[in-house]
Amino acid sequence: MNQFTGSINEFHSCSLEFLYLNQNRLHGHIPRSLFQQVNLLVLDLSSNSLSGVVGFDQFSKLNKSSCRTREFPNSLLALDISDNQLQGLVPIPPPSLISFSMSNNQLTGNIPSQICNASSLEVLDLSNNTLNGSLPRCLGNFSENLSVLDLQNNRLQGMIPIFAKVKSLRILNFYNNQLEGPLPQSLLTCKKLEVLNVGNNKINGSFPNWLESLPELQLLILRSNRFYGPVGDPTTRFPFQKLRIMDLSNNNFTGHLPRKYFESLSAMMESYAGEFGYMEDYFFFYYYADSIMVDMKGVYIKLEKIPKFFAFIDLSRNQFLGEIPNLIGRLKSLQGLNFSHNELSGSIPPSLRNLSNLEWLDLSSNLLVGAIPEQLADLTFLEFLKLSHNKLVGPIPHGKQFNTFENDSYIGNSGLCGFPLSKTCNNEQEQPPSTTNVQQAEDDRFEWKFVWMGYISGLVIGLSIGYIVLSSGKFDHWFSQWAVRRMWYKLNARLRGRRN
Repeated sequence: MNQFTGSINEFHSCSLEFLYLNQNRLHGHIPRSLFQQVNLLVLDLSSNSLSGVVGFDQFSKLNKSSCRTREFPNSLLALDISDNQLQGLVPIPPPSLISFSMSNNQLTGNIPSQICNASSLEVLDLSNNTLNGSLPRCLGNFSENLSVLDLQNNRLQGMIPIFAKVKSLRILNFYNNQLEGPLPQSLLTCKKLEVLNVGNNKINGSFPNWLESLPELQLLILRSNRFYGPVGDPTTRFPFQKLRIMDLSNNNFTGHLPRKYFESLSAMMESYAGEFGYMEDYFFFYYYADSIMVDMKGVYIKLEKIPKFFAFIDLSRNQFLGEIPNLIGRLKSLQGLNFSHNELSGSIPPSLRNLSNLEWLDLSSNLLVGAIPEQLADLTFLEFLKLSHNKLVGPIPHGKQFNTFENDSYIGNSGLCGFPLSKTCNNEQEQPPSTTNVQQAEDDRFEWKFVWMGYISGLVIGLSIGYIVLSSGKFDHWFSQWAVRRMWYKLNARLRGRRN
């Protein structure tokens, strides 16, 4: 990555084959001579401040070159001009194109149906623009090689087209548009589909349980649509085995929580094994990383990259009723669990203590009764807890993470008592948590300084590599904190083991 500034001058030669000017500070218009390069294969102008209009006719000039050739070979294979300030309509790409990205610009208007003439496309990314109108009906049939179709964060309307030919499709992202109608069952032909994100639209219908037949599906986002009815009547023997992210929040789902689905979520039952990585892939001269909006710890956060180990379930803001099943404790890789704003009853299952990776737990605004299980204090990584507006009673557990939660975690439960609430238990004056844990942490840090010398030779390479990774690119701050915190806990566990 360089830091070149200024504008791009006109080219006086027509012999360019590869041009990479990405991740600079270039501004101004794209020079017209760039579209007259008869041998151009790859053009990457992404992550600059280029402006102006890339019109419909720009790419057609590739067939009528002003250079000294009668006929221009339609050779362009990869085009990435994302993350700029380009305006106007979506240009029509040449049929030879394999990857096409104009995401994060200011494009307007419809997606032209002529885009389907690029029958070799593997990646089409027009996300984060202001595109409107209906989706071309040909989008689901024009390329057998299409792997990524990302149109999130636009203003697209109408129904999702039928998918019959795109059997290589792995990522389908229509998040945050105005699409309506049912989710087409023709998606079953996409046996390689890993990511399906249609959140924040107007899609309706009952829960699409036929999705459980997609063997590679890892991420399912149906949040904030108009789905309705019960969830959890599997039609296959082992549904959703690879699913790690399930967000059905803010719909009109009813009935009991999908117990039978919980029983089959094998990928969520596997404990974290210490392997880092992201949901990403490299296509023909193009890098693509999945992103997602997550209601994490009470705040919507955009993860520019999704860690492969990341797992959460969000069924909040529906009309689920009945008890929380004990078997939820089997989903050991969960980092987030949100069942808030439903009509759940019964007690909080003690089996939640088995969710050793859990970082946020929201069961607020339900009809839960009984005491808060003492076992929840064993959740070492729990940073966000919200049990407010239920019918819970009894003392709030002490120690560890529970000493860090404030009043708003418990409000609306008149039967609760103990720190941090002002209401005391058993008519005894409630005291704030002991400083023992704080002192223990200080002792661990003190001992760290001495033991560090013993570990330095074995960790220096790993920490150096870790620093490079943590400080490069668009790295999510949450992930950085997560990795450091895990390292700290693991090493402290070693220290305690040596003391014992």
